[in-house]
Amino acid sequence: MNKGIFANSQARIEQHYHQTQQQLLWGIIALAGVFFTGTSWYHLVEGWRWLDAAYMTVITLATVGFMEIHPLGDRGRLFTIFLILLGVVCIGYIVNRFTDALIQGYFQEGLRLQQQRRLMDALSKHYILCGFGRMGQQIAAEFRLEGVSFVVADASPEPVQIAEQLGYLAIQADATLDETLLKLGIERAECLIAALPSDAENLYTVISAKALNANVRAIARASTEEALKKLDRAGADAVISPYITGGKRMAAAALRPQVMDFVDGILAGGDRTFYMEEFQLVASTSNYVGQTLRDAKLRSQSGALVLAIRRVDGALIVGPTADTLLQPDDHLICLGTDDQLRRLNQILYPVHRRSPRPPRHV
Repeated sequence: MNKGIFANSQARIEQHYHQTQQQLLWGIIALAGVFFTGTSWYHLVEGWRWLDAAYMTVITLATVGFMEIHPLGDRGRLFTIFLILLGVVCIGYIVNRFTDALIQGYFQEGLRLQQQRRLMDALSKHYILCGFGRMGQQIAAEFRLEGVSFVVADASPEPVQIAEQLGYLAIQADATLDETLLKLGIERAECLIAALPSDAENLYTVISAKALNANVRAIARASTEEALKKLDRAGADAVISPYITGGKRMAAAALRPQVMDFVDGILAGGDRTFYMEEFQLVASTSNYVGQTLRDAKLRSQSGALVLAIRRVDGALIVGPTADTLLQPDDHLICLGTDDQLRRLNQILYPVHRRSPRPPRHV
């Protein structure tokens, strides 16, 4: 119900805004036509100079009550009366439309929508967050801490208002629709997070996103095991079940509290000392492909620790040794301070080369 009401409301606002623009344009054109008619009459019929004719037309349309520039006969006075009436109608129409637009807020909302559209068009390599409930709000907070460029979409007005109050770029729209995803710049997005309330909505969103951009990384929320399987088959790169994940974390917190405190401290929060980050080795941009960790000397150069390596075939090497060979498209999972990861980023991706995926806090 809220989705339909909102969609109709936003459509009406945009429609009224464009209608008001057109009406004001036609009103100005009509007023210009009246001005041209009056000036031409006084010049061609009355024989006045162009400047005198234009001046007479202006003071007539403005109804300021100045005296005639030159004496007028009955014909000229009748035309002047007609000109005044036309001017009053045109000016009154323009003022009426302008005032109505201000009172209804069409201008303010229309300008806001235009600015929002410009910001959307400027987004690139951004994250799309679909759904701004409790989970979506936490995701957005983490994105802000990491300095990630992202946009929020939710079909209900209240969550979007909250997102805008927090300073996030947000739109009210149904994220399951292709039209909405295109507005959000899905073709240029790096990642989409489907955190909508229902599994069906998340499934539709992932399917639509993958159809529009097969390369976008899609992460979805699932409430049930069945939904988790369906989202995985639909092409989601990662599926998170809050209940399953929450249960595992609670059990781990009970059994291994110090480990969980350490993991939480490096994965989330704004007061972290250490960070975990991933770096991809691309053969065309990295000099370290084909070297061992001993030869690369990444630890001694940066201070960051390589915790694991994910191979291109999905194999995970945990705790790689000094003899581990770095291969093309390896993902290095590293641990270090902010400065250490900055140095590692500079080492792996020199200034004259572009990092395929720089650390978010760098």
